[in-house]
Amino acid sequence: MVNAPLQRPKFAEFFAGGGMVHAALGASWDCALANDIDPMKCAVYRDNWGGNRLIEGDVAGLDPSALHQPLDLVWASSPCQDFSLAGNGKGLKGMRSGVFYHWMKLISQSVKAGFAPRVIAFENVTGLMSRAQGRDFTYVLNSLASLGYRVGALEIDARHFVPQSRPRLFVIALRKDIDANSLRLNAPTGVFHTEKLRRYVNAASVDLKSDFVWWAHSAPAPSDIALEQIIDKKPDTAWFEDSQVDALLAMMSGPSSARIAQARRAGKREIGLLYKRGRPDETGKIRQRAEVRFDGIAGCLRTPAGGSSRQTIVFVKGNSIKARLLSSKEAARLMGLPESYKMPARYNSAYKVAGDGVVVPIVSYLEAQLFQPMLAA
Repeated sequence: MVNAPLQRPKFAEFFAGGGMVHAALGASWDCALANDIDPMKCAVYRDNWGGNRLIEGDVAGLDPSALHQPLDLVWASSPCQDFSLAGNGKGLKGMRSGVFYHWMKLISQSVKAGFAPRVIAFENVTGLMSRAQGRDFTYVLNSLASLGYRVGALEIDARHFVPQSRPRLFVIALRKDIDANSLRLNAPTGVFHTEKLRRYVNAASVDLKSDFVWWAHSAPAPSDIALEQIIDKKPDTAWFEDSQVDALLAMMSGPSSARIAQARRAGKREIGLLYKRGRPDETGKIRQRAEVRFDGIAGCLRTPAGGSSRQTIVFVKGNSIKARLLSSKEAARLMGLPESYKMPARYNSAYKVAGDGVVVPIVSYLEAQLFQPMLAA
């Protein structure tokens, strides 16, 4: 007798972008639904994963029946601009991050119709914990708990997986009828139970604490991906003219200039990553500064709203200094995307897909550490 193949778990991803959750889960999961409002990102999604399950459009206008199916995981990486340090600070009241309400209404309707997903994952910037004195984060957790879920969170920096500093908050909710005893800790002892997260939970209400779970997880193996390995040998970005490099050097503060000098003395090629940032001078006036780091870690990729939002890569060897914008391929590699991933041809579009995405190895880590054990339970 031939055994029937095991059915693969099903997932839905909202605010899907270029499908980085799909990149992490797709080999062993089935995508039941994907949604994004951005036509460019949807084109990239189709180019990589096909469009059979993709619904292009505003989450507020989705037919609730799209979720009326058995789902093992619903993932959402909702817009973060109103929570981020670089944003306007409006939090859930902001136009972009406020789409959380529409997504939550959709999930609520699905649960009431008898189609409660087994696991819900919500990813956003760590600023969610501090905006509105923590009330926005509390609202997110209470919204999920009220639907019949145990809720927990991990604060994970991508530098554990790829050479990029990208701290993000991952809320993981498990349906209450699923046994979670083997998956929970009595105290926040996990590597991603950060001090910031602990402080938030300590100050939370008794009701929220009763639904909050410190999910058990192991420390990931040290990343074996060095910054040198992400360098693109045929970049789609042009080298800066000498005058442009000189202008960057002139914009540097004392600490960044000292790092350049130290890199020059190293006697070998040193790779630095640079962002332009607005900083107050001695008079309090905001001036643009070029800040560079040589610690083998890229800064957090952002969307290319302006020139300062795009990261510059700097190569120093003795008195030779070369610089250019980070290439599309380098941005993709910093997000942990496979070499086969098809980025859009237009540079700003490629950078936007990367800057708005979720780091692929983190999703794979959560799948192994939490999602699979939760489904087994």
